[in-house]
Amino acid sequence: MRALFIGAGSPAIVFGLVPLANALRSGGHEVFMAANEPMMPSVSGNGIPAVSMAEHDIWHYVWTDRNGNPRTFVKGFEEEMRFTGGWFAHLGAEGYATLREFTGQWRPDIVVGGTMCYAAPLIAARLGVPYIRVAWDSGDWRWTDEGALPVLEPELRELGLDRIPEPDLRIEIYPPSLTPPDAFPDAQLMRWTPGNLQRKAEPWMYSRPERPRVCLTAGSRASRERSLEFLRGLAERIAPLDVEIVIPAPEELASELRRVLPGVRTGWLPLDVVVPTCDLVVHHAGGATTMTAMSAGVPQLVVSETLAFLPPVRRLADYGAAISLAPDDATDEAVATACRELLSEPSYRERAGALARELAELPPPSEFVPQLEKLAAR
Repeated sequence: MRALFIGAGSPAIVFGLVPLANALRSGGHEVFMAANEPMMPSVSGNGIPAVSMAEHDIWHYVWTDRNGNPRTFVKGFEEEMRFTGGWFAHLGAEGYATLREFTGQWRPDIVVGGTMCYAAPLIAARLGVPYIRVAWDSGDWRWTDEGALPVLEPELRELGLDRIPEPDLRIEIYPPSLTPPDAFPDAQLMRWTPGNLQRKAEPWMYSRPERPRVCLTAGSRASRERSLEFLRGLAERIAPLDVEIVIPAPEELASELRRVLPGVRTGWLPLDVVVPTCDLVVHHAGGATTMTAMSAGVPQLVVSETLAFLPPVRRLADYGAAISLAPDDATDEAVATACRELLSEPSYRERAGALARELAELPPPSEFVPQLEKLAAR
């Protein structure tokens, strides 16, 4: 069987597809993964053959429409969702054009795409092969298709479609206790496992320190321009609590963090190695970070980067495994108070542990391989 996986935009999306892609490769199947050019190291670094389907990084598609005009950010939850769907669709349309040529030489039997990886349903419809949609986070992105639809109108019209094709199989990764209120009834749940890039492990990464350890991160897309002040401010608010702070970050940002926060351990640190040694994870509401902490049973303080990220972290907070703060509410006092509560109140770790056990009981990616084989054989 040949399987084409399609990611988009950020390492977190690629990482979310890696476990299922590797399960298929381990089963003897041929796998390629397509994504935009800046994501090629994230794909190939996980040992998966990589295909570049679009030239630019994520920010080109966020801030530029298909005609080259600048896009202006919008306010409001549903508006942000549609805005997000629009730029994912722009990336998807560019990727679809490239993949038409690629699949003329290497034809897949199935196409597997991440949430909002719109090149996947398009190329699957063109080829007449099954399309499988795999969630890369626990969010509910229901309104994004409304923003994507007008952007993809030329491709859909060419395919004789008036809407974005539905998947033949929909795979979600949230624990049952955090099921979204508008969850797709036909979705199947899969155990979430990390797919991040690794580096040489040092003893401090996998052993617990004497003091409580707090992992502070703005995710794999973090940069000096977007994230330095966010991370610096949070670190300075947390430091008086007498904890050890570690900051996983891309190296370009980490070099600046070392300068402004002497003594803080930072760099490209594999979350799946470091987070299980932590007592608390403080982050921006990124999907991969949230899922890594959830699977390790570690409480979370979430300062949401955008309204679109809020629903899953609010469910997490309502369940009792996290505290969620809006950016404007993340004052020095509020952050310090929330961290003290999360570190001292046992119920947060108990609830986080319960979610980790739920995730561990879900079927692993390998158990989905026979189902994908049957789809491909239809």
